[in-house]
Amino acid sequence: MDTQSLQAFLAVADHGSFSLAGEHLHLTQPAVSKRIAVLEDQVGTRLFDRIGRRVSLTEAGRMLLPRAREILVMVDDSRRALSNLSGDVAGSLTMATSHHIGLHRLPPLLKSFTQVHPGVRLDLRFLDSEQAYQGVLDGDLEIAVVTLAPVPDPQLLVVPVWVDRLQFVCGHDHPLAHHDTLSLAALSSHDSVLPGPFTFTRGLVVDTFARDGLGVSVALSTNYLETLKMMVSIGLGWSVLPETLIDESLCVLPVKVRPIHRPLGYLVHKSRTLSNAARAMLEKLDEQRDKDEKRW
Repeated sequence: MDTQSLQAFLAVADHGSFSLAGEHLHLTQPAVSKRIAVLEDQVGTRLFDRIGRRVSLTEAGRMLLPRAREILVMVDDSRRALSNLSGDVAGSLTMATSHHIGLHRLPPLLKSFTQVHPGVRLDLRFLDSEQAYQGVLDGDLEIAVVTLAPVPDPQLLVVPVWVDRLQFVCGHDHPLAHHDTLSLAALSSHDSVLPGPFTFTRGLVVDTFARDGLGVSVALSTNYLETLKMMVSIGLGWSVLPETLIDESLCVLPVKVRPIHRPLGYLVHKSRTLSNAARAMLEKLDEQRDKDEKRW
């Protein structure tokens, strides 16, 4: 089995489409189909069922899928280990971050990194934190800089770098605005606008209310905090946002509850051989962590 055929197999499996897999790999659809045909010939069985426009894995395809990921990760690890022998900090670094961190935390660090290591080509992907976690687990990403999970996967090395203090907020015309004190029960009776139901941040908020036996009524949700801020400012509901996003367009709610803190940091797979470029990036992140720890 050659690695190009395995890459095509994973791309079709992940995207459920030969044409989308081609776009992802920068190949034509016939080229992807040819690679899949070669792989199917090598393993002696069909890997995909093609019914109309729908593409789905056969039983053999489902069996091959995790093994294909492992093979490609091992090949990449071997390449990186050999490349690392030169000691050069160069080549491609595949890294993901959330939109919020990418906009509000990473820019100075990335600027400094690229100035010190001009030979590194950053393949920076903006993903939801939960997607980035899975990307590191699957071997698609070397590093993710994201909101950290309350219970991290044991296969990952997870290192906090920053801490976001979250504040309850609403618009100035909202019924909850301009109170001297508020309880969680008061918020529970009003609609909220929050990140999506499977996000780590949403989980922190819901758990805070659940400890008091309360639920949260969510009218609207989006994973883009800047969009949440806009929706709150025009009165669509209350929300919880990092202090770094709060300005005069929002009213901070004096809620009687212990502060909610959201850890942000990086994660890498414990079993992965990191490139010199990735190691250099982790050094920058560790320096940032040390600076922030002194502030706290």
